[in-house]
Amino acid sequence: MARDSDYGAFMEKFLLQPSSSADKLPLNALTFAVKDIFDVDGYVTGFGNPDWLSTHPAAKSTAPSVLAVSSQGATCVGKTVMDEMAYSINGENIHYGTPRNPLGAKLVDFALGTDTGGSVRVPASYCGILGFRPSHNAISTAGVIPMAQSFDTVGWFARDPVILNRVGRVLLHLPDAGPVSPTQIIIAEDCFQLSTIPIDRITQPLVKSVEKLFGGHLVKHAVLGPYVEDKVPSLKPFMSKGNADQEYNIPSLAALSSAMRLLQRYEFKMNHGEWVSTVKPDLGPVIAERTELRAALIALLGDFGVLAIPTVPGPPPKLQTEATSLESFRARAFSLLSIAGVSGFCQVSIPLGLYDNLPVAISLLAKHGSDGFLLNLVETLYDTLKQEVVIAERRSY
Repeated sequence: MARDSDYGAFMEKFLLQPSSSADKLPLNALTFAVKDIFDVDGYVTGFGNPDWLSTHPAAKSTAPSVLAVSSQGATCVGKTVMDEMAYSINGENIHYGTPRNPLGAKLVDFALGTDTGGSVRVPASYCGILGFRPSHNAISTAGVIPMAQSFDTVGWFARDPVILNRVGRVLLHLPDAGPVSPTQIIIAEDCFQLSTIPIDRITQPLVKSVEKLFGGHLVKHAVLGPYVEDKVPSLKPFMSKGNADQEYNIPSLAALSSAMRLLQRYEFKMNHGEWVSTVKPDLGPVIAERTELRAALIALLGDFGVLAIPTVPGPPPKLQTEATSLESFRARAFSLLSIAGVSGFCQVSIPLGLYDNLPVAISLLAKHGSDGFLLNLVETLYDTLKQEVVIAERRSY
């Protein structure tokens, strides 16, 4: 499989073109790629593992999410390499190598992915591009190999906020609507303390942009950990297992992450355990928490409030990072990623330029069902945010 000319990004290249005249469609002339977890009629969905590829037949239909963007004028150019069986956020695959992101390499205009624990938000932050995880259950996951249905979402990447918004409106079946001003932007200060990047380097571009566009009175600060601990009492059993003593962590968010990952593992086993036991491939209950956390965050944010957190707790780890260091990073990352994962809120990762020559990102979260509001907000903020990033990159922190 010759993949070098495309930075190792593609498992398989093909053209899936719009079936009708696309001239006046919203995604006309745009190209996209899909993660090799989406069914495309006539192709085997490989799921990041060669044994899975060899033991499964070709798909007999195409995932509705792929058909949705194709029907609105976009052309699919192929399937991309993914983490093995969607069970990592590192981007390393022992069988197929570590690819470039096709958006980061400018091979396509947008891409479809899935985000269960962070597989859209994390690579977006690592690659300096936009990544959107929608509200849970807002987009059909039919024709997508399940990982853990309580958290699985179909997400997407783009370099341009206008394209991000257009793709989102197609996938979410949203009408065009004018932007709504946010009522508050809450900076979760303790979450930013999890990051190895100076807090002001991440937050100041957003704060300055909000001040210019909406007024500084919208910016508020909060300490999220104690609030979640108080408002989500069902986390207490998870906090009794040593999470409070973990280094570089927020106890309640570490507990949230533990609850989420426990259910993920259970659902993954239910979905794929029989195949794993039979084939022996070469492999390099949270309902209360969701209800309580969603109610707590709605109370905190209101209808059009936004929560700002780091997407990940620092720059991308180097390939083959030592296991102990990587696990510390992952523990902090999942504390951040589990906020949207468990609450079901929508989240967007926004690039903020470079720090020490590595990509920086910030995330904005809005309440479940507010995807259109969040997409419009990103489009409104983006140009001013880029100007503030240039200023931030010139400062020393």
